[in-house]
Amino acid sequence: MAKESMKARDVKRKRLGDLYAERRATLKAEGKWDELQKLPRNSSKVRQRNRCKLTGRPRGYMRTFGISRVTFREMALNGLIPGVTKCSF
Repeated sequence: MAKESMKARDVKRKRLGDLYAERRATLKAEGKWDELQKLPRNSSKVRQRNRCKLTGRPRGYMRTFGISRVTFREMALNGLIPGVTKCSF
């Protein structure tokens, strides 16, 4: 499990990114780089990290399900993800 502070930090970055998205896009289109520099750093989309919704794990993230590979495996083996079964030959 990730630390709660790391999860909270990422939520804050997501919120700031959504808040400043339009403003950043217009400033980029107009080429006003000085004004773009004055916006908060965490409002940039690049600073966001994909994290598992359940554990907060930053690595091994599966975009389709929004969870990490470890959590995905556990849930799939327990039958908690509909339509997903273990492959066996």
